[in-house]
This record gives sequence, C-alpha cells and structure tokens, in this order.
Amino acid sequence: MDAIANLSGYEITEKLYVGTRTLVYRGIRTRDQYPVVVKLLRNKYPTFNELVQFRNQYTIAKNLDFPHIVKALTLEVYQNSYVLIMEDFGGVSLCTYLKTATNETQPSKALPLAEFLQLAIQLTDIIHYLYQNRVIHKDIKPANILINPDTKKIQLIDFSIASLLPRETQEIQNPNILEGTLAYLSPEQTGRMNRGIDYRSDFYSLGVTFYELLTGQLPFISDDPMKLVHCHLAKQSIPIHQINPQIPLILSKIVSKLMGKNAEKRYQSALGLKYDLEICLVQLQKTATIEHFELGKRDISDRFTIPEKLYGREKEVDQLLAAFERVSTGSTEMMLVAGFSGIGKTAVVNEVHKPIVRQRGYFIKGKYDQFQRNIP
Repeated sequence: MDAIANLSGYEITEKLYVGTRTLVYRGIRTRDQYPVVVKLLRNKYPTFNELVQFRNQYTIAKNLDFPHIVKALTLEVYQNSYVLIMEDFGGVSLCTYLKTATNETQPSKALPLAEFLQLAIQLTDIIHYLYQNRVIHKDIKPANILINPDTKKIQLIDFSIASLLPRETQEIQNPNILEGTLAYLSPEQTGRMNRGIDYRSDFYSLGVTFYELLTGQLPFISDDPMKLVHCHLAKQSIPIHQINPQIPLILSKIVSKLMGKNAEKRYQSALGLKYDLEICLVQLQKTATIEHFELGKRDISDRFTIPEKLYGREKEVDQLLAAFERVSTGSTEMMLVAGFSGIGKTAVVNEVHKPIVRQRGYFIKGKYDQFQRNIP
C-alpha cells in the first residue's frame, strides 16, 4: 500500500492489480465512505504518451453513462502524474473470476454455456452502446472486463487507447510498441493489413475473448510478437467445437464469424450478434441443446461502409508480390511505382505488408514532396 499511502481524501483497503504500466487499488472516499477504485501509473516519472493515454481514459469514460461501463468519478493530480478515481461495484476482472469460478470437472477451465451466453449478451449491449456513441475501445479482453461474482453484472474498463474517430489508420510499427494487447489485436490494428480501424475492430477482440471464455485458451499462442501478428493476419484458429466438443457447432460458428480476418466478413452490428446469442440462450434454456440456425438474419448496419479492398490492381499487386518472393530467396531487386498524385500508389505498395510479416522482413518507408524533391 505504500506506493499510494499519502493520497489525501481516500483510505486504501486492498491492492487489486499490479501491471507493467499501472497499479489498481480498492478504497473508500473518506468524506462520505463511498467505495472507489483508484488507478495510477506505476512509473514515478511517466512519459508524455503515458500521461496522454491516462487522461484519455478519463475524458472518454466520464461522458459515457451506461450501467455496464465503469463510472469515472474524477481525475486528480498526484505527484508527477495523475490518479483516476472510479466507482467500485465490487467487481473482479474476468481473468481472476475464471480462475476462481471454474473447477477441475469442466474442460480447460471454460465457463458453463448458460453463464457464458448471459455474459456475452451483456457484452454485446456494451459494444452497441459504444457504437452508438462512436467510440472504438481497441483493447477488449478479459482483463478489461469486470464482473461482480454475486450479481454477475459486468463492466468494461480502461479507455486509455479508445478512439472517438469513426475510422483510424494504424501506421506500421514494431509489434512490441503497438497499441492494445497483441493476443487480442484485430488484423487491422497491427498496421500490416492495408485496412483502416473502425468499430468492427472491437468485434474481432470480442471474438478472441469469447474463444478464451469457451475454451480456456487463446486462439493463437506464441512468445514471438511477429509470429502472433502473422497468426492474426493469415492463420485460421482451431474452431472451438474441436477443442471443446461440448460447445455446439453454431456457437463455434458465431465466434469464427466474429474473428473474420476482413472486417466485412464479421458481424456488422452488435444487435445482430445479440439476436443470435439470444436464440442460443433461449434454445439452451428450453431444450438444453442449441440447434443449427441461420446466422446474421438481423445483422444490418445503419452505416454505409464500403469494403476496403483494391479494385482493378490485381496485376500490379501480383507483380509486387512475385518480386518480394524472389527477393526473399536471396536475390536483390528494385521496383519503381510511378503515377500521378492520389492515384493509389501507396495503397498498392502496402499490399506487401502481409507477406513481409510471414518472412520476418522489414518495411522502410519514405516520402518526397512534389515540389521539394531533393528533401526526403
């Protein structure tokens, strides 16, 4: 408790979480005995980027008024940093809950089907609320989902990298410094997909979370960040009904649909997903089984979204990829891509991101201004 012993106005009662970047405590606001959760940065001298992200989670969360999203009470200056004060509803992270709630009789420490479906429906309500408020969370995972063990109510936390933009473009970066958690990252969040990030990025992370809740394991496991990135981009996970035969095939298909590599292959609305999950729950409660039915019957997006793919550039992309394959065997080549400004040269060149990941290659990029060509 000594790390936060002199925080005036609060009495700290319990340490909840020690992460690489943050510390989380449970406590009481002394003036009215109100239960709170206190979060602060672990680094005594945080970087500018850490401070911006910490402020960001308060700025976004304070404007979200929804029972299943953690209520941010105040952001206070503390030493060289900030401390975030949030409402405490008696929750523990889903990670902690999974370790205590499951027992050895259940395979792979997975949640029982009925309990999973009730949690999943609550999560789709959260995703729909974020969609309505044009928020992309970008870090959905069991560690950021709190559950009250008694009431089974859940709350979503940690909006530090959340975005209020309807769409973002992720620059290509070293996988060790990518925003988000690599095991749950959507393909477009890796920066190597030649696609923008929109609200459907959260659907992929939700699919990975569902996968873990139903099987007790992640779809892709590796200590090598580049291998994980390649798995998200190009590898299909083992369907969950093959890992846990007790999982109905239709539920396995729902998770696979959420984890589509291209956003247009995933669910397009949280309400469409919720409708399918509710059918599963009703069937399970009535007959103790879940029969096959057509997925996505109510999955209609109210936003006009054009699929992000290249049209009419198949020949050029094939030439680039063929050259890359030759180079990866040891030869040296140089290719020039010419054309007027805005014609789509960058979009064509970016198609080599995916094979580069497979071959552990590097992608170096530079740009020259049209009228100052001698200055990079």
